[in-house]
Amino acid sequence: MKILALALAAFALTGCATTTDLAASAAPVRQTIAADSQAFERDRAAILAMQGDYAVTFDFRETVPIADGYELAEPKLTPAREVVIVVEDRGDFIMLQHLLLAGDGPDPFIVKHWRQDWQYEPARLLAFQGHDDWTVEDVSAAERTGAWSQTVYQVDDSPRYAAVGSWVHTADASTWEPPVSLRPLPRRDDTTRTDYDAIAAVNRHTVTAWGWTHEQDNSKLAIRDGETRELVREIGVNTYRRTDLEGAPAALAYWDATEDYWALVRERFNTLEASARRFHIEDDAEGTQLYGPVLDAGQRILFGMDDVAAAWADAQTYLDTQITVLE
Repeated sequence: MKILALALAAFALTGCATTTDLAASAAPVRQTIAADSQAFERDRAAILAMQGDYAVTFDFRETVPIADGYELAEPKLTPAREVVIVVEDRGDFIMLQHLLLAGDGPDPFIVKHWRQDWQYEPARLLAFQGHDDWTVEDVSAAERTGAWSQTVYQVDDSPRYAAVGSWVHTADASTWEPPVSLRPLPRRDDTTRTDYDAIAAVNRHTVTAWGWTHEQDNSKLAIRDGETRELVREIGVNTYRRTDLEGAPAALAYWDATEDYWALVRERFNTLEASARRFHIEDDAEGTQLYGPVLDAGQRILFGMDDVAAAWADAQTYLDTQITVLE
């Protein structure tokens, strides 16, 4: 409406505009606003469609050895069951939390899994630098216009990776694909390998009528002595097929019991990202220094062993010990 008002004022100053002229000039403005609004709502619908109950497969396969003498690792195919819930929806920001169901039956063990935050036209973005170091980068107007950032967080709500891209919609699917970005080793490799330090990945989400997929085109990188070498390329396809999960109520009960605690953990990292330009988050491959204790504190709330305040006081000591602000 501000654009339309300015156009009308400009015509009025010239004193030569007709009613037909004004209508013709306003029409493209209205069409642009309507098109932008429609695209925004389609983007939101695609993101929100990722909530629900899913039978999941995590399928990772190394494909192209780059380093001389490199031998491809065995493929890793893992089935899982997940409930994905909407924690926040502020219009231009959507938070989706994944909850993993371990065990069969109506009362499985629940593990807080990864989280994905979607921000429309973000001004800043997390960027992994290797060796547990992170920076917060500005996003240019050209990069963010009409685009969404996805920031993925680990089970303890520490950052995992982030990127900015635009949604593309067809009659049968909606796809979001950003440029390549850097990320830490996945836990499946971090506990067994020491030959590489980061993954350069293209991260693609496709939402369909039956569920959604998360594809990854990965390059495993050794970042050492000031040099970056590519060891091997890998493809990953995580498939989320919509289904009815018998244990879904247990996942919702877990979140109902622990959501206030996890809100405090998230706020610790939100404050870090808002106030620091560079920081370091230390953890060992097994997660005993950070994600293990932070998860355990949440479980104690679930089982009535601690209240939120006591659990948060314990978790905060680990967070303060393992986070270092560099700038």
